[in-house]
Amino acid sequence: MNILRGVRGATTVINNDRQEISVRVIELLNEIVKENGLEKEDIAAAIFSSTPDLNAGFPAVGARMLGWNEVPLFGTQEVECPDALPRCIRVLILWNTDRNQNQIKHIYLHHAVALRQDIADQPV
Repeated sequence: MNILRGVRGATTVINNDRQEISVRVIELLNEIVKENGLEKEDIAAAIFSSTPDLNAGFPAVGARMLGWNEVPLFGTQEVECPDALPRCIRVLILWNTDRNQNQIKHIYLHHAVALRQDIADQPV
């Protein structure tokens, strides 16, 4: 029986650059898909957030470049927090799956591994 689960992930970019944002989002989504076996047809939606220092491009563009044309996508800006990780893009994918929550692999790349030290040492 499939139920709706959340898959989390995050990445960072070096520069506030449209192309780099898309490239890093593509890398992140490819890794999430690979590690969890997601099929586009099972994705209910994907929500992207980015830190206020990233305004050169929309993270959802990267998903569209992967062919996620039928997946509802939403983007938002995070609150400006002095302690926040800079130049960070996060994603929450809502996924219809029969997996238990403890079977889902959340993916954090580049400097974003600092966000989830509790899973950083787990094999991906």
